[in-house]
Amino acid sequence: MGIEIKWGFIGCGDVTEVKSGPAFNKIKGSEVVAVMRRDSQKAQDYALRHGIAKWYDNATHLINDEEVNAIYIATPPSTHAKYAIEAMRAGKPVYVEKPMATTYDECLEMNRISKETGLPLFVAYYRRTLPGFLKVKELVEEGRIGKLLLANIRLMRPAQEMEKENATWRVDPATAGGGVFYDLASHQIDFMTFVFGEVVEVNGATANMARFYKAEDTVVANFKFASGVLGSGVWSFVTGHAYPILPMKFHGLMF
Repeated sequence: MGIEIKWGFIGCGDVTEVKSGPAFNKIKGSEVVAVMRRDSQKAQDYALRHGIAKWYDNATHLINDEEVNAIYIATPPSTHAKYAIEAMRAGKPVYVEKPMATTYDECLEMNRISKETGLPLFVAYYRRTLPGFLKVKELVEEGRIGKLLLANIRLMRPAQEMEKENATWRVDPATAGGGVFYDLASHQIDFMTFVFGEVVEVNGATANMARFYKAEDTVVANFKFASGVLGSGVWSFVTGHAYPILPMKFHGLMF
């Protein structure tokens, strides 16, 4: 008999409704057995709609549920480190939403506890396993598009966070760690390190151009990957409505 993973969700908001939540019950040997949300009525509603037997309004109670043997953390980033560390100290592996935490120091501490306890800690950079992204990696590694020299990211869009009800936590540094860059650019940078290797040099600048909120809304950066590929990026989340740009481009030299 294969290993049975009995998941407990800490946080069961929008990210678990369609993107992540349903998949945990579709994999052989994987089952969601409990969920937690601070609002007990919303936790109950989620559990009943998704056929989950137990719900909690306290994360510690879920972590200590004897049936739960793995934890998925889908709360805002400000509680990622706290819950991940508590879960690992309770002997349970963790899968945490990105961004991993609000600060670099929190990430280091999470990794330290993972090493100390011998329990795995995964971050939700699932795009590495999607067919389209794997095909890009294959083409690069096979040299089908030549020798890669440069990688460029441009992500620009209007200030959507100010137009969505209850979405402002994403641009509250105390909750999110920073602005939308933390949430979206992390996926792009993760994929580029998947293809080109770790970032070995980086410099950049941030600014709050529109002053709609406290966090930075514009970021520029230059970086170098272990493979030698050079990269650059421009991210702006307060452009005009007629100017959304979301590409990621690779530039190479054909031999």
